[in-house]
Amino acid sequence: MKKNWQKTTLEKITNILSGKSRPQKKDNGKYPIYGGNGVLGFTNEYNISSKLIVVGRVGAYCGSVFFEKNNFWLSDNALGIKSNENSDLKFLYYLLANLQLNQKAIGGAQPLLTQGIIKQISILLPTLPEQKAIAKTLSSLDDKIDLLHRQNKTVEDMAQTLFRKWFVEEVDDGWEEKPLDEIANYLNGLACQKYPNENEVEKLPVLKIKELGSGITENSDWVTSKIDKKYIVEFGDVIFSWSGSLMLKIWDGQRCVLNQHLFKITSEKYPKWFYYFWTKHYLEKFIGIADSKATTMGHIKRGDLTSSLVLIPTVEELSKMNNMIVPEFEKLILNFKQIRTLEKLRDTLLPKLMSGAVRVKF
Repeated sequence: MKKNWQKTTLEKITNILSGKSRPQKKDNGKYPIYGGNGVLGFTNEYNISSKLIVVGRVGAYCGSVFFEKNNFWLSDNALGIKSNENSDLKFLYYLLANLQLNQKAIGGAQPLLTQGIIKQISILLPTLPEQKAIAKTLSSLDDKIDLLHRQNKTVEDMAQTLFRKWFVEEVDDGWEEKPLDEIANYLNGLACQKYPNENEVEKLPVLKIKELGSGITENSDWVTSKIDKKYIVEFGDVIFSWSGSLMLKIWDGQRCVLNQHLFKITSEKYPKWFYYFWTKHYLEKFIGIADSKATTMGHIKRGDLTSSLVLIPTVEELSKMNNMIVPEFEKLILNFKQIRTLEKLRDTLLPKLMSGAVRVKF
């Protein structure tokens, strides 16, 4: 046991709260509604006063961990965890994130994490000053990551404003129109279960709708890397999920394989920002089409891409636009790379700091 570290249980350093059913009025409020998969919506009511850790307790997001510093509504598919006099709240957040709580759940198809399970988990606890020092080290990385995310939001909003100015507010009536699927190639992914990995070297993770939203995890599927290269997704590729949860994203994760129900969008003629923002321009329309489907998994068809028209400026005008918007788009990609580097550093440090393999001054 590390010097001054004490063996204890989570029951002795936490207070655990249960959530409640979501409020009826959950739109356009100022307080987030937290469930096992994060923020589910907003309400004007709250049942938890600020500074609490949220832990998903059931289903696919069982064991997920979030930190909320403001008032919020805690849903009944999550638990709220507070620190007591023996623990620092931010340290506790990182401790829980490191514990891989999903592996401690009971049940098969519908895993469940109870208060009793959490309370009985044994840990090694540093002194309170060292807890605070560990939390400060990890928080500094998360603060930098958060700053870069906010910078990217600002940069994309600026680029979006330029796009709207050019193609919505000050549009040239003489510009040519083309269908969305003529300015770019929308490549549908593979049925990846048909391509199992053959060994531990020549393999890649599968990019599904879930991974598009939350990234590649230890629970992601893996397939052989010996497939057509056009189905391999690289950092910076534009990905569009056309079924289920419709999303458009510049991929900021590791190299992976495109699964069915996802498009990888590329173009040999037009720049990335052009087909990205035109697809985003029609995203709300596509979501409406998918929501109208009388199925459990709404989707769009290629015909919906064909019916979505794009304005094509002249070569000279597109070149001027490129000069203004490409630097902003490149800044997005650069920030994503910095975020990924910081996340790797944080994720490498986390288990070492929590085990005492790496110590910090306090």
